[in-house]
Amino acid sequence: VSRVERKEIGRTYRYVSQELGLELKPVDPKQYVPRFSSELDLSEEVKSKANEIIETTAEQGLLSGKSPTGFAAAAIYAASLLCNEKKTQREVADVAQVTEVTIRNRYQEQIEAMGIHG
Repeated sequence: VSRVERKEIGRTYRYVSQELGLELKPVDPKQYVPRFSSELDLSEEVKSKANEIIETTAEQGLLSGKSPTGFAAAAIYAASLLCNEKKTQREVADVAQVTEVTIRNRYQEQIEAMGIHG
């Protein structure tokens, strides 16, 4: 709408918040689970499994430096497979507005960290 690059908005936001001394907390990927899951028409079981994956893998430091949306999307993708409500990487990527490559990469990291072999 503003015809300004997303990167520029982010840079300016960080600058303004720094100048105002606002403390920015990292976004918790679990905040995205309800919305993405409902857009994908997934069950409560999948949501809870996705949250479990996020908690376990974030505790192991996997989230560091990663996009919380991609992280949440991959956990939802993994949970959908584990709960037999399979969604494609493309479907999940579209809802989360990330690439399929992001889903694949985060998914691989998450299942390895969980000790699940997909």
